[in-house]
Amino acid sequence: MKMFDYVKPATLAEAVAAAAQPGAAYLAAGTNLLDLMKDGVSRPDRLIDITHLPGLDRVEHLADGSVRIGTLVSNAGLAHDTDFAKVYPAVAEALLSGASAQLRNVATVGGNLLQRTRCAYFYDKASRCNKREAGSSCDARDGENRLHAVLGWSESCIATHPSDFCVPLVALDAVVEIEGNSGRRELPLEELHRLPGDAPERDTVLEPGDLIVAVRLPPAARSFAAHARYLKVRERTSYAFAVVSAAATLHVENGKISEARLALGGVAAKPWRARAAEQVLKGTASEAANFREAAQAALADAKPSGDNAFKIELARRVIVRALSLAANGTPARMPALPASPFASNSGALHA
Repeated sequence: MKMFDYVKPATLAEAVAAAAQPGAAYLAAGTNLLDLMKDGVSRPDRLIDITHLPGLDRVEHLADGSVRIGTLVSNAGLAHDTDFAKVYPAVAEALLSGASAQLRNVATVGGNLLQRTRCAYFYDKASRCNKREAGSSCDARDGENRLHAVLGWSESCIATHPSDFCVPLVALDAVVEIEGNSGRRELPLEELHRLPGDAPERDTVLEPGDLIVAVRLPPAARSFAAHARYLKVRERTSYAFAVVSAAATLHVENGKISEARLALGGVAAKPWRARAAEQVLKGTASEAANFREAAQAALADAKPSGDNAFKIELARRVIVRALSLAANGTPARMPALPASPFASNSGALHA
């Protein structure tokens, strides 16, 4: 591992100033960053430790009905927060489907949003990767690419974003609060991550020194609690990233969908909001034929980036299944296998 400076700022302002310097990176749990450093993929000159900064590890239910989640809240802490899980069940289900229990206990909300792709060519320094080294080419294009992007990819990069947590957050119009050199600002989470274009080395729109201090779910997100599910198809039931995932949340009134929110994971370099599908569903009956039409709309622009045409059809089927599960109602208890297509739901539905 490369030698680096370790900085422990006393305030947010000090942290931002230190991180704005070239070669700096923020350190929280480090569950992704430290692996990248050990492999020589990430080589920061300076780590800015934010773990001790006050006020970043709280879940706050605000007076306007929104919830504010500090960047240092652990994945497990949030998923097992009973009040939070009852109101945002798809978010809790997504969190519990990711990584292992040990990692969820330490991994943070902010780190989850900013984790790097798990593309094998990004991790392999012997391979060419534009995301790791700008302008070096992309060996994934002619390599093992069955798990790569089918939406929003470019000739420069076909990697996917690995987060489960981000998918329902994007569906529910989450906002990130960012502390930067010019002060505090807010940004829709949907706009945080970049598609690769010709600059895949930039994962997000964050500028040097920018620190995500919180994620906030708006008051309207609460209203989807009764019909909300996250579904994740992976190559093994645990400790695996999504081949395709979907977060589906609905308002169902007298058998008809008055409003729908849908987002996909595992298909692009960012969590993918399927707005065309949402429009298809609005005002329609809650039935399979309409779910299939919505799935077609969601994947209308999809195209293989390699040996992964199967992902397009798989994504359609995942959407139909996720919408069907959401329409049936949120289970009162978390499934024993969260987000798994093999999970069986038991108990009364969410009230």
